[in-house]
Amino acid sequence: MCLPVDYPELTDYAVSDEAAAYIADALMELALKFEVTHYSQIRRHLDSFQPDSDDRQLDLFKSPPPF
Repeated sequence: MCLPVDYPELTDYAVSDEAAAYIADALMELALKFEVTHYSQIRRHLDSFQPDSDDRQLDLFKSPPPF
């Protein structure tokens, strides 16, 4: 990722191990809450990248392989 010259890097500051753990936990909780709230929108967007299924394509593996 290329940052503009006038944009400070996020690694220019130091935090304690405890602070880093709390920050990581808070960010993960925020990300999970966001995903739960907007899951259908995220799914719809990601599904838009999938090509339409071709009805003429044969399905070679109708059931999952046995374990």
